[in-house]
Amino acid sequence: MQKIRNIAIIAHVDHGKTTLVDKILHSCAIFRDNQETGELILDSNDLERERGITIVSKNVSVRYKDVKINIIDTPGHADFGGEVERVLKMADGVLLLCDAFEGPMPQTRFVTQKALALGLKPIVVVNKVDKENCRPEEVYEQIFELFFNLEATEDQLDFQVIYGSSKQGWMSTDWQVPTDNIFPLMDAILENIPPAPSVDGTLQMQITSLDYSSFVGRIAIGRVARGVIRENMPVSLVKRDGTIQKSRIKELYTFEGLGKVKATEVKSGDICAVVGIDGFDIGDTIADFEKPEQLEVIHIDEPTMNMLFTINTSPFFGKEGKFVTSRHLRDRLYKEMEKNLALKVLETESPDSYLVYGRGILHLSVLIETMRREGYELQVGQPQVIVKEIDGVKCEPIETLIVDVPGEVAGKVIELVTQRKGELLVMEPKGDLQHLEFEIPARGIIGLRNNVLTATAGEAIMAHRFKSYEPWRGNIPGRLNGVLVSMDTGKTTAFAIDKLQDRGRFHIDPGVDVYEGQVLGEHIRDNDLVINLTKGKQLTNMRASGSDTNVRIAPAIKFSLEESMEYIQADEYIEVTPQSIRMRKIFLNENERKVNSKKFVNQ
Repeated sequence: MQKIRNIAIIAHVDHGKTTLVDKILHSCAIFRDNQETGELILDSNDLERERGITIVSKNVSVRYKDVKINIIDTPGHADFGGEVERVLKMADGVLLLCDAFEGPMPQTRFVTQKALALGLKPIVVVNKVDKENCRPEEVYEQIFELFFNLEATEDQLDFQVIYGSSKQGWMSTDWQVPTDNIFPLMDAILENIPPAPSVDGTLQMQITSLDYSSFVGRIAIGRVARGVIRENMPVSLVKRDGTIQKSRIKELYTFEGLGKVKATEVKSGDICAVVGIDGFDIGDTIADFEKPEQLEVIHIDEPTMNMLFTINTSPFFGKEGKFVTSRHLRDRLYKEMEKNLALKVLETESPDSYLVYGRGILHLSVLIETMRREGYELQVGQPQVIVKEIDGVKCEPIETLIVDVPGEVAGKVIELVTQRKGELLVMEPKGDLQHLEFEIPARGIIGLRNNVLTATAGEAIMAHRFKSYEPWRGNIPGRLNGVLVSMDTGKTTAFAIDKLQDRGRFHIDPGVDVYEGQVLGEHIRDNDLVINLTKGKQLTNMRASGSDTNVRIAPAIKFSLEESMEYIQADEYIEVTPQSIRMRKIFLNENERKVNSKKFVNQ
């Protein structure tokens, strides 16, 4: 009997997954007493730490009561569905983490559906029971209902529930009886999660994730499904399309704690990393040398959105970035496709531009943000949804949108969503909030978050997930106001901004370099206005009373990358460099814009 348990942790964004893994690692004494570890050990890249979300799934392993437990941390966001699906293939059971106040959220539903369909045994952890007005019993009932709606088997419906607070580091079978450790959870894992099955026969192992080392190149990670894998063993690599390449394994590693340990052989059921195989992709099978048999290929959800990526052509190009040419951009996008399964890149008629297909705005914005941190300069166009023709009918992606909002502003939210062709399906109280559920075209969600947060003074909690392709819902109005566009290149002056404040709200401060065609702010009317912010005050040697008035400027409205992506229209680009995010018109010169204005009217 093998003493291995493989378990994936799934939860909605910000329900405490990564914090719980931290506590498991500490309580199983992975670290020396004097070792500096910091918080959120698994959110290893800066972007994950800043946003407080998991983007890339990671493996760690702990030993408890002489059993090796492989823990796989998964992203909670539906935009990273490609990550979740392939990671669940490595697990035998799932730990479903749920906030004791919020209950099961749409992203929880998305991942849970995948886990139950694979027949994994769940353990439910109701987390954050130390929060005010939490409602553990109601949440337990909601989860049972969710499982029932997702057609769980009887065995899956008979799940073990653990209550606790991963932040305070305790778990218990009764939420009113706190303990001082998380061992009740560890015991529940040993009791409820089936041991990794040991299957004899010829070798089969599916590659479910990648690692990269500058010394040995790409490393394949997966779970041995059948047989034994050994160092120096000749193997066949069965590609997704069924073609077979012969290869040899150079080195093998298993996961211990946060790192990897070299191994000479790994039996079926354990997760391992393989060095020495060339030309593999995620979803390929490492199989027996003489009689290779392929495992079922991982199916990935289709992308629902695309964006144009192109090289930076603004007057400020090359000032901040290291990688600015189309070759750099092309190589980086194709490299990303190797490990990011839900991403597709298509070449366009222009050698400098690429169409990048992704699962949603967050999926694409994380890629852009990662690239700018690596030193790339690029420009991106307006996100477009992918339209399909199904049985001769024009169809578009429809999303389920869930908004929790204070009751007094629920009317404003409903109005905003219905303007964008959304339909209200459910409206019910949830604690002191109103819980609203809509069906809305994916196009309608682009730019909606800003408006909802403004209308509700930042109190709305929004989440959405892809539902299906349905017939086209008709035209959705875009941005209502025009923009203020720079007439000249130079430094902005406080004097000019002060004099033009009645024309709209600005996105930039005084003393900033701008160029002709850059978007500087939002106009109060629905048309674009060309303005000159580089004009200084006329200096004379005469002093007149009343002319020396103080400049009073409203603070500039700064946009994040996602907000910019939701804000721009079809005739605009976002210029992304390692230090700046600027919005600009595609045609910088005003005369060129007038000549080409008809191109963008129909879009």
